[in-house]
Amino acid sequence: MQAITTLARSTRLLIMDVDGVLTDGRIFFSATGEEIKAFNTLDGLGLKLLQSTGVKLAIITGRAAPSVEHRARGLGVDYYYAGIHDKRAALQSLLEETGFAADDCAYIGDDVVDLPVMIRVGLAVAVPDAPSLVRQHAHYVTGAAGGKGAVRELCELILQAQGNLERLMAGYLE
Repeated sequence: MQAITTLARSTRLLIMDVDGVLTDGRIFFSATGEEIKAFNTLDGLGLKLLQSTGVKLAIITGRAAPSVEHRARGLGVDYYYAGIHDKRAALQSLLEETGFAADDCAYIGDDVVDLPVMIRVGLAVAVPDAPSLVRQHAHYVTGAAGGKGAVRELCELILQAQGNLERLMAGYLE
């Protein structure tokens, strides 16, 4: 766990996939064809806590769904890349836009399309139901499933590694 803490300590940008990470991977469609997704509020608060320490947030997702854009805007996600089929190219654009090095980034994903980013960042994270190949290339696999607190778990891991979790939680205990 010490190695994970060391990797998490240098995280300045958290990059996330959406389906299977911020959601449980299921996609619902309304009668009019609108895509509907469910997001976990635990993840949302974790992201807000992480942002409060200066860590930036990014989403790179293969689907372009209005519900995801709405959630990203509501969370104040700093960088939003939707409808992306080449996540490696999106990562490169993101690094150029932010000025961060790949080692400054953590990424959480759930499928093989996430591997081109996972193998390049400083901290690669997978959810437990990701395919074996994805879990093998992750530095850390969350205990919580995608859409069920996996992102919150990662946020708290980063906050703990950077020495901020206890201070932030103390504010809720006063």
